[in-house]
Amino acid sequence: MKRSDAESVGSLIRKFLRQEGLETPLNEKRLIDAWAEILGTTIASRSKALFIKNQVLYVEVTSAPLRQQLMMGRQQLVVKLNQKVGAQVITNIIFR
Repeated sequence: MKRSDAESVGSLIRKFLRQEGLETPLNEKRLIDAWAEILGTTIASRSKALFIKNQVLYVEVTSAPLRQQLMMGRQQLVVKLNQKVGAQVITNIIFR
């Protein structure tokens, strides 16, 4: 017998995470983990997504030319990372 008011397990988990205030930290962790996947191994080996504060991703870059190149494509990176997570997690990236 199927109930008409039944909800999927996924939607129940999302509701619980939102109610407990865990959705944002989980999305931030997913976004930081996606850094290497989005940029590839070469760039990821010379950069590291450090943390997110006030919707800004802080990234440490070891090469000045790479930093400049990443700054030029900053908006595209923001869009790609947010799409990967499936939520608006960041609005800007700061390279250090």
